[in-house]
Amino acid sequence: QVQLVESGGGLVQAGGSLRLSCAASGSILSIKNMGWYRQAPGKQRESVALIRTGGMTDYADSVKGRFTISRDKSTVYLQMNSLKAEDTAVYYCAAELNVLGWTWGQGTQVTVSS
Repeated sequence: QVQLVESGGGLVQAGGSLRLSCAASGSILSIKNMGWYRQAPGKQRESVALIRTGGMTDYADSVKGRFTISRDKSTVYLQMNSLKAEDTAVYYCAAELNVLGWTWGQGTQVTVSS
């Protein structure tokens, strides 16, 4: 079992920055890849950024050049710069486990005021 706890969400003005953190606990050796997803009201959950075991990263086109994902052992971060109103969403941390597939955190709200 792996537990994920996000922190760092909040209210920020457009153009501002936030840094999200996600701390994993439990069977952390079973974690392969980690990522961030988001879900805005009335929309489907979408992938924002992914960091693979070897350190390779992938980003949604909408956040490329503005967001940076990084990982330090069992904690994954999402540095979000130049935030836009359309970045407003609940952000979820996710971890892909060796056998059990993806597991999710509880989510943290990010609200960007224009």
